[in-house]
Amino acid sequence: MTDSSVDAPSVAVADGTPATTTGKSLSVVALRKTYGDVVAVDDASMEIAAGEFVTFLGASGSGKTTTLMMIAGFCEPDSGTITVGGHDVTRLAPQRRNLGFVFQQYLLFPHMTVGENVAFPLQLRGVPKGEIRRRAGEALEIVGLSGFAGRRPHELSGGQQQRVALCRALVYRPPVILMDEPLGALDKKLRDQLQTEIKAIQRELGLTVIYVTHDQEEALVLSDRIAVMRDGGIEQFDSPRELFERPRTPFVADFLGAANFLPGRVERGADEDTLVRLDQCGGLVRARPQALAAGTPVTVAVQPCRLRAGAPDDGFCAGRVETVTYVGSLVRAGVRVDGGEAPLLRLEVPAGRAPVVGERVGVTADPEDVNLFPVEQGG
Repeated sequence: MTDSSVDAPSVAVADGTPATTTGKSLSVVALRKTYGDVVAVDDASMEIAAGEFVTFLGASGSGKTTTLMMIAGFCEPDSGTITVGGHDVTRLAPQRRNLGFVFQQYLLFPHMTVGENVAFPLQLRGVPKGEIRRRAGEALEIVGLSGFAGRRPHELSGGQQQRVALCRALVYRPPVILMDEPLGALDKKLRDQLQTEIKAIQRELGLTVIYVTHDQEEALVLSDRIAVMRDGGIEQFDSPRELFERPRTPFVADFLGAANFLPGRVERGADEDTLVRLDQCGGLVRARPQALAAGTPVTVAVQPCRLRAGAPDDGFCAGRVETVTYVGSLVRAGVRVDGGEAPLLRLEVPAGRAPVVGERVGVTADPEDVNLFPVEQGG
């Protein structure tokens, strides 16, 4: 691959102005990787557009890092194909793919200055010295380190070192940048700051980014789309809003938002809403219209932040508040629902309107915030 630029549609940056898309599209088809009897990745497929920020999100062992390593060329798939900008790179060595990579460990050369670290990939590619100075200077300016070229890595903070690592990946203008939990070693405040900076740079330059994290909030903040991974497969690949508000499986609802799950049965389907009778308390939950027949057993899923606490007789179920945890702008409350010893119903409510321990409350939610998952019978 000789040229890292590509003609592609422009993308919108934060202020609404277009940014030229310099990245390339990436396609993964039926990737599979095994280690003995262990299936690390199984039939992973996705299409990533030029200029898109995609995150692989999952717990340890879900296959997210193995998939990233196969795309990078550090790990060879048993089967499947990887194409970048329409070119098959499945069997190419990592250095021939010309992809950028940012690791969680910064991996800066301690004997080199910041400027030398950033220039190193250009030197390997035989870029003329004058062009190296210009491009290294531009890259350092992009990440806000234009005055740090003469420093050594040990003279920088962790956040600054990670900026240098990002700069080194940007400087040779790769078609795709891969990031493997690059902010995992940083404290929350610095991590939040760098998330904003990474997203701004990606939008401004029109970069194609594939990012790996196990942090759900980080994935929601950064991504255009998220691939939620489980047991080596992709459970759902969608926009952050779609994943949070319209999860296709109970696993996605639970992993992305720690949803509450309540068993019930469809009492009535209608054009305007679906009514579900809860098994535990006998209350009626209204959900958005779904093609489910009366009598169908379902699991009702609602995110804690979408539940409301009110008067005991105002809601689809009632119960007593057992736990209240103050976490700043909101309070996490646990409600023991009448009619059984099921797990506490979890609510997240504004701190100024939080219930107190021992208070009886009714719990409700808007139909649009209620997801229903049919329960498979038998097996």
